[in-house]
Amino acid sequence: MNVSYDNSIEHENRPKGLLRRYVFSRDHKVIGIQFLFSTLLWMVLGGLLALGIRWQLAWPWSDMPIVGSWLFAEQGGQITPEFYTVLFTMHGTIMIFFVVIPILSGAFGNYLIPLMIGARDMAFPTLNMLSYWLMWPAFALMVLAFLAPGHGPAAGWTAYPPLSVIYEAAPGSHGAQTLWLLSLLLVGISSMLGAINYITTIFQMRAPGLTLFRMPMTIWTLLVTAILQAFTLPVLTVALVMQLADRLVGTSFFIPVSIAVNSNDYSGAWGQPLLWQHLFWFYSHPAVYIMILPAMGMVSDIICCFARKPLFGYRPMVYSVMAIAVLSFVVWGHHMFVSGMSPYLGMAFMISTTLIALPSGVKVFNWLATLWGGQIHFTTSMLFCISFIVMFVIGGLSGVMLASSSVDEHLHDTHYIVAHFHYVLFAGTIMAVFGCIYFWFPKMFGRHMHELLGKVHFVLTFVSLNCTFFPMHLLGHSGFLRRTADPYGEAFAHLQPLNQFITYSALVMGAVQVLFLINFVFSLCWGRRATENPWRACTLEWMTSSPPPHGNFVAIPNVICGPHEYSDPECEHDFRPQGVVA
Repeated sequence: MNVSYDNSIEHENRPKGLLRRYVFSRDHKVIGIQFLFSTLLWMVLGGLLALGIRWQLAWPWSDMPIVGSWLFAEQGGQITPEFYTVLFTMHGTIMIFFVVIPILSGAFGNYLIPLMIGARDMAFPTLNMLSYWLMWPAFALMVLAFLAPGHGPAAGWTAYPPLSVIYEAAPGSHGAQTLWLLSLLLVGISSMLGAINYITTIFQMRAPGLTLFRMPMTIWTLLVTAILQAFTLPVLTVALVMQLADRLVGTSFFIPVSIAVNSNDYSGAWGQPLLWQHLFWFYSHPAVYIMILPAMGMVSDIICCFARKPLFGYRPMVYSVMAIAVLSFVVWGHHMFVSGMSPYLGMAFMISTTLIALPSGVKVFNWLATLWGGQIHFTTSMLFCISFIVMFVIGGLSGVMLASSSVDEHLHDTHYIVAHFHYVLFAGTIMAVFGCIYFWFPKMFGRHMHELLGKVHFVLTFVSLNCTFFPMHLLGHSGFLRRTADPYGEAFAHLQPLNQFITYSALVMGAVQVLFLINFVFSLCWGRRATENPWRACTLEWMTSSPPPHGNFVAIPNVICGPHEYSDPECEHDFRPQGVVA
Protein backbone atom coordinates (compact mmCIF):
# COMPACT_ATOMS: atom_id res chain seq x y z
CA MET A 1 0.00 0.00 0.00
CA ASN A 2 1.40 3.39 -1.01
CA VAL A 3 1.87 6.27 1.36
CA SER A 4 -0.70 8.98 0.66
CA TYR A 5 0.47 12.50 -0.07
CA ASP A 6 -1.05 15.90 0.37
CA ASN A 7 -0.10 17.88 -2.71
CA SER A 8 -0.38 21.12 -0.77
CA ILE A 9 2.58 20.21 1.43
CA GLU A 10 5.43 22.66 1.02
CA HIS A 11 8.88 21.11 0.79
CA GLU A 12 10.94 21.38 3.94
CA ASN A 13 13.41 24.14 4.57
CA ARG A 14 16.91 23.16 3.63
CA PRO A 15 19.22 22.22 6.52
CA LYS A 16 21.34 25.06 7.81
CA GLY A 17 25.12 24.95 7.82
CA LEU A 18 27.74 23.56 5.49
CA LEU A 19 28.14 20.23 7.30
CA ARG A 20 24.41 19.48 7.43
CA ARG A 21 23.84 20.44 3.79
CA TYR A 22 26.87 19.00 1.98
CA VAL A 23 28.76 16.62 4.30
CA PHE A 24 26.51 14.82 6.78
CA SER A 25 23.47 15.41 4.64
CA ARG A 26 20.35 13.24 4.78
CA ASP A 27 19.19 14.46 1.36
CA HIS A 28 19.28 11.53 -1.05
CA LYS A 29 20.52 13.78 -3.87
CA VAL A 30 23.58 14.93 -1.93
CA ILE A 31 24.31 11.36 -0.82
CA GLY A 32 24.05 10.17 -4.43
CA ILE A 33 26.53 12.83 -5.56
CA GLN A 34 28.86 11.90 -2.67
CA PHE A 35 28.81 8.29 -3.85
CA LEU A 36 29.46 9.46 -7.43
CA PHE A 37 32.54 11.52 -6.58
CA SER A 38 33.94 8.85 -4.24
CA THR A 39 33.56 6.05 -6.76
CA LEU A 40 35.05 8.10 -9.59
CA LEU A 41 38.11 8.73 -7.40
CA TRP A 42 38.47 5.02 -6.66
CA MET A 43 38.03 4.28 -10.37
CA VAL A 44 41.15 6.32 -11.04
CA LEU A 45 43.09 4.42 -8.37
CA GLY A 46 41.85 1.05 -9.62
CA GLY A 47 42.78 2.00 -13.16
CA LEU A 48 46.33 2.94 -12.12
CA LEU A 49 46.72 -0.46 -10.47
CA ALA A 50 45.55 -2.08 -13.71
CA LEU A 51 48.22 -0.18 -15.64
CA GLY A 52 50.81 -1.55 -13.22
CA ILE A 53 49.62 -5.09 -14.02
CA ARG A 54 49.76 -4.41 -17.75
CA TRP A 55 53.26 -2.90 -17.49
CA GLN A 56 54.57 -6.07 -15.86
CA LEU A 57 52.98 -8.34 -18.49
CA ALA A 58 54.29 -6.23 -21.37
CA TRP A 59 57.83 -5.66 -20.06
CA PRO A 60 58.47 -8.11 -17.19
CA TRP A 61 60.85 -6.91 -14.47
CA SER A 62 61.59 -3.63 -16.25
CA ASP A 63 61.75 -0.26 -14.52
CA MET A 64 58.40 1.46 -14.17
CA PRO A 65 58.62 5.18 -14.98
CA ILE A 66 57.56 7.67 -12.29
CA VAL A 67 55.49 5.29 -10.14
CA GLY A 68 58.12 2.59 -9.78
CA SER A 69 60.80 5.04 -8.74
CA TRP A 70 59.12 5.74 -5.40
CA LEU A 71 57.16 2.52 -4.85
CA PHE A 72 60.14 0.23 -5.45
CA ALA A 73 63.20 2.36 -4.85
CA GLU A 74 64.91 -0.54 -3.06
CA GLN A 75 64.32 -2.80 -6.10
CA GLY A 76 65.44 -0.23 -8.65
CA GLY A 77 61.93 0.78 -9.64
CA GLN A 78 60.80 -2.74 -10.57
CA ILE A 79 57.63 -4.62 -9.62
CA THR A 80 58.43 -7.49 -7.28
CA PRO A 81 56.71 -10.89 -7.62
CA GLU A 82 54.93 -10.35 -4.30
CA PHE A 83 53.72 -6.90 -5.24
CA TYR A 84 52.35 -8.12 -8.55
CA THR A 85 50.01 -10.35 -6.57
CA VAL A 86 49.01 -7.36 -4.45
CA LEU A 87 48.34 -5.37 -7.62
CA PHE A 88 45.74 -7.73 -9.05
CA THR A 89 44.26 -8.33 -5.58
CA MET A 90 43.73 -4.63 -4.96
CA HIS A 91 42.67 -3.89 -8.54
CA GLY A 92 39.89 -6.48 -8.48
CA THR A 93 38.77 -5.53 -5.00
CA ILE A 94 38.62 -1.79 -5.69
CA MET A 95 36.91 -2.02 -9.07
CA ILE A 96 34.22 -4.45 -7.90
CA PHE A 97 33.46 -3.35 -4.33
CA PHE A 98 34.43 0.34 -4.45
CA VAL A 99 33.53 1.30 -8.03
CA VAL A 100 31.08 -0.75 -10.08
CA ILE A 101 28.62 -1.74 -7.35
CA PRO A 102 28.44 1.63 -5.52
CA ILE A 103 28.51 3.85 -8.62
CA LEU A 104 25.29 2.36 -10.02
CA SER A 105 23.42 1.21 -6.92
CA GLY A 106 24.88 3.83 -4.58
CA ALA A 107 25.27 6.96 -6.69
CA PHE A 108 22.50 6.71 -9.29
CA GLY A 109 20.25 4.56 -7.08
CA ASN A 110 20.31 7.13 -4.30
CA TYR A 111 19.84 10.07 -6.61
CA LEU A 112 17.14 8.67 -8.86
CA ILE A 113 14.84 6.45 -6.81
CA PRO A 114 12.89 9.15 -4.92
CA LEU A 115 12.81 11.39 -7.99
CA MET A 116 11.60 8.66 -10.35
CA ILE A 117 8.87 7.41 -7.99
CA GLY A 118 7.67 10.89 -7.00
CA ALA A 119 8.88 10.84 -3.38
CA ARG A 120 10.48 13.60 -1.36
CA ASP A 121 13.33 11.45 -0.01
CA MET A 122 14.24 7.91 0.99
CA ALA A 123 12.15 6.09 3.57
CA PHE A 124 15.01 6.25 6.10
CA PRO A 125 17.16 9.35 5.42
CA THR A 126 19.45 8.89 8.45
CA LEU A 127 20.08 5.26 7.55
CA ASN A 128 20.82 6.44 4.03
CA MET A 129 23.44 8.87 5.29
CA LEU A 130 24.96 6.11 7.42
CA SER A 131 25.19 3.79 4.39
CA TYR A 132 27.52 6.32 2.75
CA TRP A 133 29.62 7.22 5.75
CA LEU A 134 30.25 3.55 6.56
CA MET A 135 32.16 3.47 3.30
CA TRP A 136 34.83 5.84 4.61
CA PRO A 137 36.15 3.50 7.33
CA ALA A 138 36.15 0.84 4.61
CA PHE A 139 38.16 3.16 2.35
CA ALA A 140 40.62 3.88 5.16
CA LEU A 141 41.08 0.20 6.04
CA MET A 142 41.71 -0.70 2.40
CA VAL A 143 44.37 2.01 2.10
CA LEU A 144 46.01 0.80 5.31
CA ALA A 145 45.94 -2.76 3.97
CA PHE A 146 47.69 -1.61 0.80
CA LEU A 147 50.34 0.27 2.81
CA ALA A 148 50.88 -2.55 5.33
CA PRO A 149 54.34 -4.17 5.57
CA GLY A 150 54.88 -6.56 2.69
CA HIS A 151 52.88 -4.31 0.32
CA GLY A 152 49.37 -5.40 1.23
CA PRO A 153 46.98 -8.31 0.84
CA ALA A 154 48.12 -10.87 -1.72
CA ALA A 155 45.49 -13.61 -1.86
CA GLY A 156 43.53 -12.33 -4.87
CA TRP A 157 40.21 -10.50 -4.72
CA THR A 158 38.52 -13.88 -4.14
CA ALA A 159 40.67 -14.49 -1.01
CA TYR A 160 40.72 -18.27 -1.35
CA PRO A 161 41.86 -20.12 1.78
CA PRO A 162 44.12 -21.57 2.95
CA LEU A 163 46.27 -18.98 1.12
CA SER A 164 44.30 -16.05 2.54
CA VAL A 165 44.53 -17.45 6.07
CA ILE A 166 48.13 -18.60 6.35
CA TYR A 167 50.13 -16.68 3.72
CA GLU A 168 51.66 -13.24 4.16
CA ALA A 169 53.70 -11.31 1.63
CA ALA A 170 56.45 -10.64 4.16
CA PRO A 171 57.18 -11.28 7.83
CA GLY A 172 55.15 -9.02 10.07
CA SER A 173 52.54 -8.28 7.40
CA HIS A 174 49.73 -10.45 8.73
CA GLY A 175 47.59 -7.35 9.35
CA ALA A 176 47.11 -6.61 5.62
CA GLN A 177 44.68 -9.43 4.88
CA THR A 178 42.86 -8.79 8.15
CA LEU A 179 42.37 -5.13 7.24
CA TRP A 180 41.16 -6.23 3.81
CA LEU A 181 38.53 -8.48 5.39
CA LEU A 182 37.37 -5.76 7.80
CA SER A 183 37.07 -3.30 4.93
CA LEU A 184 34.83 -5.62 2.92
CA LEU A 185 32.78 -6.32 6.03
CA LEU A 186 31.96 -2.62 6.30
CA VAL A 187 31.22 -2.38 2.58
CA GLY A 188 28.75 -5.24 2.95
CA ILE A 189 26.98 -3.60 5.89
CA SER A 190 26.77 -0.34 3.93
CA SER A 191 25.22 -2.14 0.95
CA MET A 192 22.76 -3.93 3.22
CA LEU A 193 21.57 -0.63 4.72
CA GLY A 194 21.10 0.74 1.22
CA ALA A 195 19.18 -2.35 0.10
CA ILE A 196 16.75 -2.10 3.03
CA ASN A 197 16.18 1.56 2.23
CA TYR A 198 15.62 0.99 -1.49
CA ILE A 199 13.13 -1.85 -1.01
CA THR A 200 11.11 0.07 1.58
CA THR A 201 11.13 3.30 -0.42
CA ILE A 202 10.03 1.69 -3.68
CA PHE A 203 7.26 -0.38 -2.14
CA GLN A 204 5.93 2.22 0.29
CA MET A 205 6.58 5.71 -1.11
CA ARG A 206 5.50 5.70 -4.75
CA ALA A 207 3.45 8.65 -5.94
CA PRO A 208 -0.32 8.23 -6.47
CA GLY A 209 -1.01 6.27 -9.65
CA LEU A 210 2.50 4.80 -9.90
CA THR A 211 1.67 1.09 -9.97
CA LEU A 212 4.44 -1.49 -10.19
CA PHE A 213 4.00 -1.85 -13.95
CA ARG A 214 4.20 1.88 -14.47
CA MET A 215 7.66 2.08 -12.89
CA PRO A 216 10.63 2.89 -15.15
CA MET A 217 13.03 0.04 -15.86
CA THR A 218 15.64 1.87 -13.78
CA ILE A 219 13.46 1.45 -10.69
CA TRP A 220 12.63 -2.17 -11.50
CA THR A 221 16.29 -3.16 -11.83
CA LEU A 222 17.31 -1.24 -8.70
CA LEU A 223 14.52 -2.98 -6.78
CA VAL A 224 15.57 -6.45 -7.94
CA THR A 225 19.21 -5.57 -7.24
CA ALA A 226 18.32 -4.53 -3.68
CA ILE A 227 16.47 -7.81 -3.15
CA LEU A 228 19.48 -9.74 -4.43
CA GLN A 229 21.71 -7.85 -2.00
CA ALA A 230 19.35 -8.49 0.89
CA PHE A 231 19.43 -12.26 0.33
CA THR A 232 23.10 -12.73 -0.59
CA LEU A 233 25.05 -10.20 1.49
CA PRO A 234 24.43 -12.05 4.80
CA VAL A 235 26.17 -15.10 3.31
CA LEU A 236 29.27 -13.10 2.36
CA THR A 237 29.23 -11.35 5.74
CA VAL A 238 29.21 -14.68 7.57
CA ALA A 239 32.05 -15.95 5.37
CA LEU A 240 34.15 -12.85 6.11
CA VAL A 241 33.57 -13.24 9.85
CA MET A 242 34.54 -16.94 9.65
CA GLN A 243 37.78 -16.11 7.82
CA LEU A 244 38.56 -13.38 10.34
CA ALA A 245 38.02 -15.92 13.12
CA ASP A 246 40.43 -18.33 11.40
CA ARG A 247 43.05 -15.60 11.23
CA LEU A 248 42.61 -14.01 14.64
CA VAL A 249 40.98 -16.47 17.01
CA GLY A 250 42.40 -19.79 15.88
CA THR A 251 39.26 -21.44 14.53
CA SER A 252 39.56 -23.76 11.55
CA PHE A 253 36.55 -23.24 9.32
CA PHE A 254 38.75 -23.19 6.21
CA ILE A 255 42.05 -24.74 7.43
CA PRO A 256 42.31 -28.25 5.97
CA VAL A 257 45.35 -29.68 7.82
CA SER A 258 47.11 -29.50 11.17
CA ILE A 259 49.45 -26.50 11.02
CA ALA A 260 50.71 -23.68 13.18
CA VAL A 261 50.86 -20.19 11.70
CA ASN A 262 50.67 -16.56 12.91
CA SER A 263 51.15 -17.81 16.49
CA ASN A 264 47.87 -19.76 16.25
CA ASP A 265 47.94 -23.51 16.76
CA TYR A 266 45.70 -25.24 14.25
CA SER A 267 46.42 -28.75 15.53
CA GLY A 268 43.53 -31.03 14.74
CA ALA A 269 42.10 -28.67 12.13
CA TRP A 270 39.85 -30.32 9.59
CA GLY A 271 38.26 -27.34 7.90
CA GLN A 272 37.11 -27.16 4.29
CA PRO A 273 38.69 -24.60 1.91
CA LEU A 274 35.88 -25.32 -0.56
CA LEU A 275 33.37 -24.08 2.01
CA TRP A 276 34.73 -20.57 1.45
CA GLN A 277 34.30 -20.92 -2.29
CA HIS A 278 30.67 -21.98 -1.91
CA LEU A 279 29.91 -19.09 0.47
CA PHE A 280 31.90 -16.53 -1.50
CA TRP A 281 30.44 -17.38 -4.90
CA PHE A 282 26.91 -17.73 -3.56
CA TYR A 283 27.19 -13.96 -3.07
CA SER A 284 29.68 -13.05 -5.77
CA HIS A 285 27.91 -14.52 -8.75
CA PRO A 286 24.62 -12.76 -7.92
CA ALA A 287 26.95 -9.76 -7.44
CA VAL A 288 27.62 -9.93 -11.18
CA TYR A 289 23.94 -9.11 -11.68
CA ILE A 290 24.01 -6.61 -8.81
CA MET A 291 26.58 -4.80 -10.96
CA ILE A 292 24.94 -5.22 -14.37
CA LEU A 293 21.16 -5.11 -13.71
CA PRO A 294 21.02 -1.40 -12.77
CA ALA A 295 22.99 -0.66 -15.94
CA MET A 296 20.44 -2.63 -17.96
CA GLY A 297 17.52 -0.69 -16.49
CA MET A 298 19.11 2.73 -16.93
CA VAL A 299 20.19 1.94 -20.49
CA SER A 300 16.61 0.83 -21.27
CA ASP A 301 15.16 4.17 -20.17
CA ILE A 302 17.84 6.21 -21.97
CA ILE A 303 17.44 4.26 -25.23
CA CYS A 304 13.68 4.87 -25.20
CA CYS A 305 14.25 8.59 -24.72
CA PHE A 306 16.67 9.00 -27.60
CA ALA A 307 14.95 6.52 -29.94
CA ARG A 308 11.65 8.38 -29.25
CA LYS A 309 9.87 5.03 -28.93
CA PRO A 310 8.21 3.07 -26.13
CA LEU A 311 10.27 0.21 -24.77
CA PHE A 312 9.55 -2.89 -26.83
CA GLY A 313 8.18 -5.65 -24.57
CA TYR A 314 8.11 -3.74 -21.28
CA ARG A 315 6.55 -6.61 -19.30
CA PRO A 316 8.85 -9.29 -20.78
CA MET A 317 11.76 -7.03 -19.80
CA VAL A 318 10.49 -6.91 -16.23
CA TYR A 319 9.94 -10.66 -16.13
CA SER A 320 13.41 -11.29 -17.58
CA VAL A 321 14.93 -9.20 -14.78
CA MET A 322 13.07 -11.36 -12.26
CA ALA A 323 14.19 -14.54 -14.04
CA ILE A 324 17.83 -13.43 -13.96
CA ALA A 325 17.53 -12.75 -10.22
CA VAL A 326 16.04 -16.18 -9.49
CA LEU A 327 18.49 -18.10 -11.67
CA SER A 328 21.47 -16.19 -10.25
CA PHE A 329 21.04 -18.10 -6.99
CA VAL A 330 21.68 -21.49 -8.64
CA VAL A 331 24.68 -20.85 -10.90
CA TRP A 332 27.50 -20.11 -8.45
CA GLY A 333 29.08 -23.55 -8.91
CA HIS A 334 30.33 -22.79 -12.43
CA HIS A 335 33.17 -20.88 -10.77
CA MET A 336 34.20 -24.19 -9.21
CA PHE A 337 34.18 -26.54 -12.21
CA VAL A 338 37.93 -27.14 -11.70
CA SER A 339 37.62 -27.77 -7.95
CA GLY A 340 36.93 -31.48 -8.40
CA MET A 341 33.16 -31.36 -7.99
CA SER A 342 31.01 -34.30 -9.04
CA PRO A 343 30.35 -34.36 -12.80
CA TYR A 344 26.62 -34.70 -12.07
CA LEU A 345 26.67 -31.56 -9.90
CA GLY A 346 28.75 -29.85 -12.58
CA MET A 347 26.12 -30.73 -15.16
CA ALA A 348 23.39 -29.16 -13.00
CA PHE A 349 25.36 -25.92 -12.72
CA MET A 350 26.17 -26.03 -16.44
CA ILE A 351 22.47 -26.26 -17.33
CA SER A 352 21.43 -23.48 -14.94
CA THR A 353 24.23 -21.25 -16.24
CA THR A 354 23.15 -21.84 -19.83
CA LEU A 355 19.52 -21.10 -18.93
CA ILE A 356 20.41 -17.69 -17.49
CA ALA A 357 21.49 -16.64 -20.98
CA LEU A 358 17.84 -16.81 -22.12
CA PRO A 359 16.47 -13.81 -20.13
CA SER A 360 19.63 -11.91 -21.03
CA GLY A 361 18.91 -12.63 -24.69
CA VAL A 362 15.36 -11.32 -24.22
CA LYS A 363 16.82 -8.01 -23.10
CA VAL A 364 19.14 -7.70 -26.08
CA PHE A 365 16.27 -8.49 -28.46
CA ASN A 366 14.05 -5.88 -26.79
CA TRP A 367 16.74 -3.20 -26.98
CA LEU A 368 17.31 -3.86 -30.68
CA ALA A 369 13.56 -3.89 -31.36
CA THR A 370 13.24 -0.57 -29.51
CA LEU A 371 15.95 0.95 -31.70
CA TRP A 372 14.47 -0.49 -34.91
CA GLY A 373 12.57 2.20 -36.77
CA GLY A 374 13.17 4.80 -34.07
CA GLN A 375 14.02 8.45 -34.63
CA ILE A 376 17.42 7.95 -33.05
CA HIS A 377 19.21 10.97 -31.61
CA PHE A 378 22.90 10.12 -31.46
CA THR A 379 23.75 12.09 -28.35
CA THR A 380 26.83 11.18 -26.33
CA SER A 381 24.65 9.38 -23.81
CA MET A 382 22.93 7.35 -26.55
CA LEU A 383 26.25 6.35 -28.11
CA PHE A 384 27.50 5.01 -24.79
CA CYS A 385 24.25 3.11 -24.22
CA ILE A 386 24.32 1.48 -27.66
CA SER A 387 27.94 0.49 -27.06
CA PHE A 388 26.85 -1.06 -23.75
CA ILE A 389 24.69 -3.48 -25.76
CA VAL A 390 27.64 -4.36 -27.98
CA MET A 391 29.96 -4.94 -25.01
CA PHE A 392 27.34 -6.98 -23.17
CA VAL A 393 26.75 -9.23 -26.20
CA ILE A 394 30.48 -9.89 -26.65
CA GLY A 395 30.90 -10.70 -22.95
CA GLY A 396 27.72 -12.77 -22.90
CA LEU A 397 28.73 -14.92 -25.87
CA SER A 398 32.05 -15.79 -24.26
CA GLY A 399 30.12 -16.55 -21.07
CA VAL A 400 27.93 -19.07 -22.88
CA MET A 401 31.09 -20.91 -23.95
CA LEU A 402 32.40 -20.94 -20.38
CA ALA A 403 29.10 -22.34 -19.12
CA SER A 404 30.24 -25.69 -20.52
CA SER A 405 32.32 -27.41 -17.86
CA SER A 406 34.48 -29.17 -20.46
CA VAL A 407 35.43 -25.85 -22.06
CA ASP A 408 35.84 -24.06 -18.74
CA GLU A 409 38.35 -26.63 -17.49
CA HIS A 410 40.72 -25.64 -20.32
CA LEU A 411 40.17 -21.88 -20.16
CA HIS A 412 39.59 -21.36 -16.44
CA ASP A 413 42.95 -19.88 -15.40
CA THR A 414 43.75 -18.15 -18.66
CA HIS A 415 43.30 -14.62 -19.96
CA TYR A 416 40.13 -15.75 -21.70
CA ILE A 417 38.41 -15.45 -18.32
CA VAL A 418 39.92 -11.98 -17.87
CA ALA A 419 38.53 -10.94 -21.27
CA HIS A 420 35.08 -12.37 -20.48
CA PHE A 421 34.45 -10.69 -17.15
CA HIS A 422 36.03 -7.42 -18.21
CA TYR A 423 33.69 -7.21 -21.21
CA VAL A 424 30.67 -7.80 -18.99
CA LEU A 425 31.64 -5.99 -15.79
CA PHE A 426 33.98 -3.28 -17.01
CA ALA A 427 33.49 -2.66 -20.72
CA GLY A 428 29.72 -3.05 -20.50
CA THR A 429 29.14 -1.41 -17.15
CA ILE A 430 31.53 1.49 -17.67
CA MET A 431 29.83 2.35 -20.96
CA ALA A 432 26.49 2.41 -19.13
CA VAL A 433 28.00 4.54 -16.35
CA PHE A 434 29.26 7.13 -18.82
CA GLY A 435 25.90 7.09 -20.61
CA CYS A 436 24.12 7.71 -17.30
CA ILE A 437 26.47 10.53 -16.32
CA TYR A 438 25.99 12.35 -19.63
CA PHE A 439 22.20 11.81 -19.43
CA TRP A 440 21.51 12.80 -15.82
CA PHE A 441 24.30 15.38 -15.44
CA PRO A 442 21.88 18.24 -16.33
CA LYS A 443 19.44 17.06 -13.67
CA MET A 444 22.15 16.63 -11.04
CA PHE A 445 24.07 19.84 -11.60
CA GLY A 446 21.83 22.08 -13.71
CA ARG A 447 24.28 22.24 -16.61
CA HIS A 448 24.99 20.23 -19.77
CA MET A 449 28.22 18.42 -20.50
CA HIS A 450 29.94 19.39 -23.75
CA GLU A 451 28.55 17.14 -26.50
CA LEU A 452 31.44 17.35 -29.00
CA LEU A 453 34.06 16.62 -26.36
CA GLY A 454 31.81 13.85 -25.09
CA LYS A 455 31.62 12.20 -28.51
CA VAL A 456 35.41 12.37 -28.89
CA HIS A 457 35.64 10.75 -25.46
CA PHE A 458 33.24 8.02 -26.59
CA VAL A 459 35.04 7.16 -29.84
CA LEU A 460 38.49 7.01 -28.28
CA THR A 461 37.23 5.02 -25.27
CA PHE A 462 35.34 2.54 -27.46
CA VAL A 463 38.31 1.88 -29.74
CA SER A 464 40.99 1.70 -27.02
CA LEU A 465 38.78 -0.43 -24.77
CA ASN A 466 38.22 -3.07 -27.45
CA CYS A 467 41.89 -3.01 -28.39
CA THR A 468 42.66 -3.67 -24.73
CA PHE A 469 40.27 -6.52 -23.95
CA PHE A 470 39.42 -8.31 -27.19
CA PRO A 471 42.99 -9.61 -27.81
CA MET A 472 42.85 -11.23 -24.35
CA HIS A 473 40.55 -13.85 -25.87
CA LEU A 474 43.42 -14.79 -28.19
CA LEU A 475 45.83 -14.95 -25.25
CA GLY A 476 43.44 -17.24 -23.42
CA HIS A 477 42.97 -19.59 -26.36
CA SER A 478 46.77 -19.87 -26.49
CA GLY A 479 46.83 -20.93 -22.83
CA PHE A 480 48.34 -17.70 -21.48
CA LEU A 481 47.84 -17.81 -17.70
CA ARG A 482 46.33 -15.07 -15.56
CA ARG A 483 47.63 -14.09 -12.09
CA THR A 484 51.19 -14.91 -13.18
CA ALA A 485 53.84 -12.21 -13.14
CA ASP A 486 56.10 -13.68 -15.84
CA PRO A 487 54.25 -16.46 -17.70
CA TYR A 488 56.30 -16.45 -20.91
CA GLY A 489 59.12 -18.96 -21.17
CA GLU A 490 59.69 -20.69 -24.49
CA ALA A 491 56.03 -21.66 -24.93
CA PHE A 492 54.58 -18.15 -24.73
CA ALA A 493 57.44 -15.87 -25.83
CA HIS A 494 55.63 -15.18 -29.10
CA LEU A 495 52.74 -13.64 -27.14
CA GLN A 496 54.75 -10.78 -25.63
CA PRO A 497 54.20 -8.42 -28.61
CA LEU A 498 50.43 -8.94 -28.27
CA ASN A 499 50.67 -8.15 -24.55
CA GLN A 500 52.60 -5.00 -25.40
CA PHE A 501 49.87 -3.96 -27.84
CA ILE A 502 47.26 -4.51 -25.10
CA THR A 503 49.30 -2.41 -22.68
CA TYR A 504 49.68 0.45 -25.17
CA SER A 505 45.91 0.33 -25.71
CA ALA A 506 45.30 0.38 -21.95
CA LEU A 507 47.57 3.40 -21.57
CA VAL A 508 45.62 5.20 -24.30
CA MET A 509 42.31 4.26 -22.66
CA GLY A 510 43.53 5.66 -19.35
CA ALA A 511 44.79 8.87 -20.97
CA VAL A 512 41.48 9.37 -22.81
CA GLN A 513 39.65 9.62 -19.49
CA VAL A 514 41.42 12.93 -18.96
CA LEU A 515 39.03 14.27 -21.62
CA PHE A 516 36.11 13.10 -19.51
CA LEU A 517 37.61 14.73 -16.41
CA ILE A 518 38.09 18.02 -18.25
CA ASN A 519 34.55 17.86 -19.61
CA PHE A 520 33.11 17.02 -16.20
CA VAL A 521 34.91 19.80 -14.31
CA PHE A 522 34.44 22.40 -17.06
CA SER A 523 30.72 21.63 -17.32
CA LEU A 524 30.23 21.85 -13.57
CA CYS A 525 31.40 25.44 -13.68
CA TRP A 526 30.73 26.75 -17.17
CA GLY A 527 28.45 24.26 -18.90
CA ARG A 528 25.33 25.37 -20.74
CA ARG A 529 22.41 25.87 -18.36
CA ALA A 530 19.88 23.04 -18.35
CA THR A 531 16.14 23.46 -18.50
CA GLU A 532 13.72 21.39 -16.46
CA ASN A 533 13.43 18.66 -19.14
CA PRO A 534 16.22 19.13 -21.73
CA TRP A 535 15.85 15.62 -23.24
CA ARG A 536 12.01 15.76 -23.47
CA ALA A 537 11.83 12.61 -21.35
CA CYS A 538 8.71 11.12 -19.79
CA THR A 539 9.77 10.00 -16.31
CA LEU A 540 9.02 11.92 -13.12
CA GLU A 541 12.52 13.24 -12.34
CA TRP A 542 12.13 15.61 -15.31
CA MET A 543 9.04 17.24 -13.74
CA THR A 544 11.11 19.28 -11.32
CA SER A 545 13.82 21.89 -11.69
CA SER A 546 17.41 21.11 -12.65
CA PRO A 547 18.87 20.58 -10.08
CA PRO A 548 15.85 19.66 -7.95
CA PRO A 549 15.11 21.63 -4.77
CA HIS A 550 15.21 20.18 -1.28
CA GLY A 551 12.14 17.97 -1.08
CA ASN A 552 12.29 17.33 -4.87
CA PHE A 553 8.80 18.51 -5.85
CA VAL A 554 6.72 21.55 -4.97
CA ALA A 555 3.73 19.23 -5.22
CA ILE A 556 3.81 15.45 -5.58
CA PRO A 557 2.70 14.49 -9.12
CA ASN A 558 -0.12 12.10 -9.94
CA VAL A 559 1.03 9.39 -12.34
CA ILE A 560 -1.26 8.91 -15.32
CA CYS A 561 0.66 6.61 -17.70
CA GLY A 562 3.71 4.44 -18.20
CA PRO A 563 7.31 5.68 -18.32
CA HIS A 564 7.96 5.41 -22.07
CA GLU A 565 5.08 7.19 -23.83
CA TYR A 566 7.05 8.55 -26.79
CA SER A 567 5.81 9.48 -30.28
CA ASP A 568 2.16 9.21 -29.33
CA PRO A 569 0.21 10.81 -32.23
CA GLU A 570 -2.48 11.97 -29.79
CA CYS A 571 0.01 14.10 -27.84
CA GLU A 572 0.83 17.70 -28.69
CA HIS A 573 4.53 16.88 -28.40
CA ASP A 574 6.35 13.64 -29.15
CA PHE A 575 6.24 12.53 -25.52
CA ARG A 576 3.68 12.24 -22.73
CA PRO A 577 4.93 13.19 -19.24
CA GLN A 578 4.32 10.35 -16.84
CA GLY A 579 2.72 12.57 -14.19
CA VAL A 580 0.62 15.68 -13.79
CA VAL A 581 0.28 18.07 -10.89
CA ALA A 582 -3.30 18.46 -9.73
